[in-house]
Amino acid sequence: MAQEPYSPRRSVLYIPASNDKALAKLASLACDAIIIDLEDAVLPADKKAARDKVAGILAARPERRCEMVVRINPLASEWGTHDLLAVAKAEPDGILLPKIGTPRDILKAGDLLDDNFAPDSVKLWAMVETPRALLNIGAIAELGRDPAARLNCFVTGTNDLVKATGILATPDRRYLMPWLLQLVLAARAGGLDVIDGVANDFRDLDAFAGECAEAAAMGFDGKSLIHPAQIEPANRAFSPSAEALAGARAIRDAFARPENAGKGVIALDGRMVERLHLAEAEKLLAKAAIIGA
Repeated sequence: MAQEPYSPRRSVLYIPASNDKALAKLASLACDAIIIDLEDAVLPADKKAARDKVAGILAARPERRCEMVVRINPLASEWGTHDLLAVAKAEPDGILLPKIGTPRDILKAGDLLDDNFAPDSVKLWAMVETPRALLNIGAIAELGRDPAARLNCFVTGTNDLVKATGILATPDRRYLMPWLLQLVLAARAGGLDVIDGVANDFRDLDAFAGECAEAAAMGFDGKSLIHPAQIEPANRAFSPSAEALAGARAIRDAFARPENAGKGVIALDGRMVERLHLAEAEKLLAKAAIIGA
């Protein structure tokens, strides 16, 4: 499978399609991706009007490259299929499917896009927010290995998982941890990006920064956000640190020395370094170049 070009997804901000004040600020936002929300943030009476606005929103997207994704209503709802087809015509970067449970949910959406000649550039993102999705996450993630399935990214719905399972929501997320790590593992097996769930208290930026650092350490690619104030801490947490970049450069430079040509393993600063570490270092440096770290 061809490797998708790297797109930073450190900060993924939800904006309700019905919130004109927030939408007017799109050009000033420094987030990596924006999710225009037609689902949870829009009242039933306003859903059709919100859907009708999507084409105009996407046509006026900022000149600065920022992924534009639209979260539609569940396909099983009265709005879902209409949302999918209308949004696809506007050619967003991605369509976020809520309440998925099995691979069939992804395949059904993909078939609808294909039948209606949506371009291949329209990818599918999937909300993992139900116990059924977690139980089937390995099979769902495998679709990431099939370009025809369009699946590109997982987004964690932590609030819905807490509600559906009845676990206690603690500040350290201790009861969510096993599922979060399972989700990261499945995403990597499927070659997918995976975005951590939202932090509800957007005023406590210190706690938010700590949660971002923890998510980055677990392997998440970024954090979903509910307020612009969370963008900068998320971008910082999911960017390579100066220390990590210095280490990556040291590994790259060490393998580039003539005496190490063709070697699979070298010694660097008292530790063993393999070519797999070189590949990791080169990947980190390439990402840093793209995001300007």
